[in-house]
Amino acid sequence: MSGLLLLGDRAYSSWSLRGWLLFARFGIEVETRFVSFFDAGVAEQLADHAPARTVPTWITPEGVAVSESLAIAEELASRHPQAGHWPDDPAARACARTLTSEMHAGFTALRSTCPMNLRVAYTETPVPEAVAADLARLDTIWSHARARFGDGGPWLCGRYSVADAFYAPVAARIATYALPVSDSARTYVAAHLSDPAFRDWRDASLDDGPDLPWYAKDYPQTAWPDPLT
Repeated sequence: MSGLLLLGDRAYSSWSLRGWLLFARFGIEVETRFVSFFDAGVAEQLADHAPARTVPTWITPEGVAVSESLAIAEELASRHPQAGHWPDDPAARACARTLTSEMHAGFTALRSTCPMNLRVAYTETPVPEAVAADLARLDTIWSHARARFGDGGPWLCGRYSVADAFYAPVAARIATYALPVSDSARTYVAAHLSDPAFRDWRDASLDDGPDLPWYAKDYPQTAWPDPLT
């Protein structure tokens, strides 16, 4: 068992989804513990694991708190080199790391306007100019990566990598809010929605505590767009 992974509400915590996928999708066993977004503050609930104050936080077997998803990814890749977190090919690996870093630091308009909510889906959503720019950028970098390194498969740089784990919540946002993207991007979104690990997380999210009203949007709702049904 590779330590303890502290996570937030499955339905709403996009970074927790990323952190969990870095273990689950690569076959690394870890104990999981969840904090509530409804009750006390996250930092307060993590007081026993100081200096951690955000989720996800990975407590390594040595007791070190690793509290950034990118740091978790790199530390796991160092400790489990056979798990395949990054592509083996140097060019594909460089692309995957670039995509991951851009996700970690960017797309703020999309993330703030369309927070992750795995319990609902909407038929239409207003798309401000800044969100449209983020979606156009996603189309550009996803198409480039898949055309050059995707090897004809569904993922960005060949086999599933850290980059795909980082974009899983973005795929969920596009599905939830019916956001306008290219057919190529929709294919990539469908790959995430069909992925067994993602589906396990979403299934668990449906009964994972109360609905949080501050995530709700007053848009027309529809059924979750499941590509397998």
